[in-house]
Parts: sequence; structure tokens; C-alpha cells
Amino acid sequence: MASASTKYNSHSLENESIKRTSQDGLNQDLNETVPRLPGETLITDKEVIYICPFNGPIKGRVYITNYRLYLRSLETDSALILDVPLGVISRIEKMGGATSRGENSYGLDITCKDMRNLRFALKQEGHSRRDMFETLTRYAFPLAHSLPLFAFLNEEKFNVDGWTVYNPVEEYQRQGLPNHNWRITFINKCYELCETYPALLMVPYRTSDEDLRRVAAFRSRNRIPVLSWIHPENKTAIVRCSQPLVGMSGKRNKDDEKYLDAIRETNKQNSKLTIYDARPSVNAVANKATGGGYESDDAYHNAELSFLDIHNIHVMRESLKKVRDIVYPNVEESHWLSSLESTHWLEHIKLVLTGAIQVADKVSSGKSSVLVHCSDGWDRTAQLTSLAMLMLDSFYRSIEGFEVLVQKEWISFGHKFASFPTAFEFNERFLITILDHLYSCRFGTFLFNCESARERQKVPERTVSLWSMINSNKEKFKNPFYTKEIDRVLYPVASMRHLELWVNYYIRWNPRIKQQQPNPVEQRYMELLALRDDYIKRLEELQLANSAKLSDPPTSPSQMMPHVQTHF
Repeated sequence: MASASTKYNSHSLENESIKRTSQDGLNQDLNETVPRLPGETLITDKEVIYICPFNGPIKGRVYITNYRLYLRSLETDSALILDVPLGVISRIEKMGGATSRGENSYGLDITCKDMRNLRFALKQEGHSRRDMFETLTRYAFPLAHSLPLFAFLNEEKFNVDGWTVYNPVEEYQRQGLPNHNWRITFINKCYELCETYPALLMVPYRTSDEDLRRVAAFRSRNRIPVLSWIHPENKTAIVRCSQPLVGMSGKRNKDDEKYLDAIRETNKQNSKLTIYDARPSVNAVANKATGGGYESDDAYHNAELSFLDIHNIHVMRESLKKVRDIVYPNVEESHWLSSLESTHWLEHIKLVLTGAIQVADKVSSGKSSVLVHCSDGWDRTAQLTSLAMLMLDSFYRSIEGFEVLVQKEWISFGHKFASFPTAFEFNERFLITILDHLYSCRFGTFLFNCESARERQKVPERTVSLWSMINSNKEKFKNPFYTKEIDRVLYPVASMRHLELWVNYYIRWNPRIKQQQPNPVEQRYMELLALRDDYIKRLEELQLANSAKLSDPPTSPSQMMPHVQTHF
């Protein structure tokens, strides 16, 4: 990263490819004014002053397409480039007024979802600000202006179809399902039982579809308890749902009570079903006033309830705003620890991790199947189930498996949108790319809140999947230290002393924060892997040459491999 006194490159990790030969569909003519994707069109361009929070005012030209805001510096001593997908923009405000005086006091202030704030100063004459404000507003918020989302205009082509990554039947079969305790139901095939659930659900074998309808009436948003994952050996299960509709009067529902007992009895070894309610207990009690609530001991005799004290999305959002305030544009290093502590962000992360560890430990030990829910079974529920499944199942720690996990627990089941160096096949760039495209609107993967809405809009037929781009260039996202393991359960240390802010994501825009240099151990490991591959290739060539001279069948490379040693 260049020093702050010379230049500031404000582009994401994924967009570094703009400077190189394209691997992800970008037009890469370096003489071109602005890089464009197939289907991306230039709307307008304008000369502006970019108020860089690190280098001060920089004269440049901003280009607005139907996908991005792109700024190129016009100053010879600056190589600044801004490349911001319009979907990342959360708010556009006018800065200053017609009577504003002072240099660069009149223009636009743009708030982004990726921690950045962009400020542009414009000339006060000629309605230049009004034109740019109206154009940005139209294309950053297209649905409010009867325009299509860019994902429906994107014409990128990849050699892999990412929409085929997740097939629910195949994923359940991988887990050994259905079996004599669990069955597939298509009661929700037209999304009539629950609009925000997937079409295919896994439920206890001895429950009928009519039972499910009665249970749905007692669960918030009809989000009934359904299976997410089953342990391959002890057969304990992770089940997810929403809160019961108990209300202030403490209503009971015999069908719901019977259904939870059926879930418990899918594993005859368990005398209890453990219910993990993600909420703080006081919030769960308060939800009774709005018709919700929790499973009481007197109604659910064979269940054990535990509250995990994870706060709701509103508290999380406020905490993240405080993180933004301390990481952008300036980081006050002298008070960093106290400032970070005041955001409570790592405390929230700790509570989520602690809850997921409890879920994973309960299932791994075979002590009990678990039922996980919050209020409506959206964000906190998916955080807990997916993290627990990452700890329990090594398949989800591969690139393909993680994609399946995201599709299954977050996208399919609906969502309002620590580090183990050898355990995960994917690297940091993989995670940051997913987070960047959560908002970019370049792909259809994260559009809409649930499967039924994506079906109505024919998203798989009309858009490109993010997994198409990633899986067409997997090497870029691979962890060279990855060691595949089958049965290992991961238990992260959920302690404040061991938690750190993800600097390479949250503070990546600040040139004064020294980015981690390429890991020398990782570089050496990659060199050795390349050397090993070269040895194997030469071995095969020698073998083929010798086989032409010998009458006996050649020994296969795999048979000779044990004799080839690579020193690490």
C-alpha cells in the first residue's frame, strides 16, 4: 500500500483485477476511460473535486454507469481510483447550499455500506450538483425509480454455473437423509405453508403434513421447526425455527408440544431436547406483549431452555455504526483499544461464537438434539446454526461446502440481508468477495429476502450467480495451508482476549494502516507446492519415455509417488 503522502488506492480486493487481465468478466482495455462489465452502460460523467479524507482535495472525473461510480484522478501526481458499485451506496445527501462560501463546500456526501464516506465538491453554477444527485439517486436505488436491478442486466458469462452449487436433495443425501426418523416433505412446494421457507423441508418421519399445518399456526411467520443438520454417527440433530406464539396469556398448543417431542424422539438416546433461544431472556419475555414468547417448562416437559443473550439486529446495527466511526476515515491509535471496547462489537461477536460452540458441543457429544430460534428465525438463528455446522462438518470448510452452507442456511431459509489456518480451504479474499457482492447488485445470489421471491422473479434464469465467478477462478480463493480432515470438530476460543477486529475488512480503505504483507511462510509453501508439481510432471514424462522402450506395462505415477519426498 502506498504511503499517504503519495497516493491512495481506494479499491476493494476483488476490484484489484481491474488492473490486470480479467478473470471475472471486466473489459480490460487499460486505455479505456472506465472498466465496464457486459451489459454495463455509461450514464454520465462529470468533473469533480474528490475530498479525500487522507490526501485532501483531488481533482478528478467521475463516471456513473448503471452499475458503478468510478472516479479517475486528473492530477499527474496521483494515481487515485475509486470504484464503487452503486448497490453499496446507502445514502446520498447534498452538501452546502446556493449561498455556501468557502472552498469545496458545495457538493454531495455519499454514505456507503462498506464503511466508506465519499464527498465530492462541484461547481455551483449550471445545476451540476442537481444532475449528478438525480442520476446517482436513480441508479443507486433503481427499484424506487422503476428501473431494473443491474443483476438482471449483467451479461457476464462464466464456464461454471453457480446456480447448480446447492441442491437440497443432494445435500440431505450427503448427510444420510432421509432415513427412518426423518422424511422430506413438499408441503411448502408452492410456499403456501411458509412464504419465507424453502420448497423442500426435512421433518420428523412420524409427523403428517396436517400436523405441520397446525404447528405453523403457532410459530411466528409460520416458520416451523425443520432440520438443518444431523450428526453422521450419534444422529443428534440441529433444528431451526421461529418463536412460539405464546402471548401475554401464556397460550399453549398441543400440536407444537407433540411436534417438539417427535423431534426429540428421532434420537432414542436423548431424554431431553435442548432449546437455544438466541435472545436475552428479558427480550423474550417482552416479545410476549406482541404475541410472541418462548417455550415454558410447564408446557414442554421434555425440553430444556437456554437463553444465549444475543441482541437483535437494531442493537447490532448501532454497534457497527460505532465501529465505522472509529475506523473511517481516521484511526486514533493512542485510544484504539478503549474506542473499540466502547463499540461493544467484539462482545456481540463473542456471544454469537459462545452460543454456536454450545450448539456444536451439545450435538457433537451426543447429549441432545438442539432447536435454535430467535424471534423470527432470521439472522441470529442462521448465525448460530451455520457457525455450529462449520465447527461440526468439515465439508462446509471447503469452498464448495461453504457456498452450500450460505445457500442453505441464509439464502434458502431466508435472510434480510477466527481463524484456523489449516482447516478451511478458502482464504480471506473469498470471504471479502462474498461480503462485497452482498450489496454490489452485480449477481443475483443475494437478491430478495427468500426463495419464494427469487422464484417469482426467476432470478436463477435471469441473473448470474456469484459462485459462477468464484468457481471459475478457484485458485484465487484457495488457502495453501488447507489440510482436509473428515471428523475433526473445531472449537474456537470465544474469549475477549482472543478476539480481534478484522482489520483487512473493516480498515482496508485507510492507507495509514499497514496492511499485512504477503506471509513469507505462505509464499514458501506455495513455492514448494509448485516444485512438487514440477517433480510429478517430470516423473510422468520420464515414465512415458521409458514405457516406450520396455515391454512390461509402466508403473503408474500414483504407484511411484510414495517414493517421491518433498521436504517442507
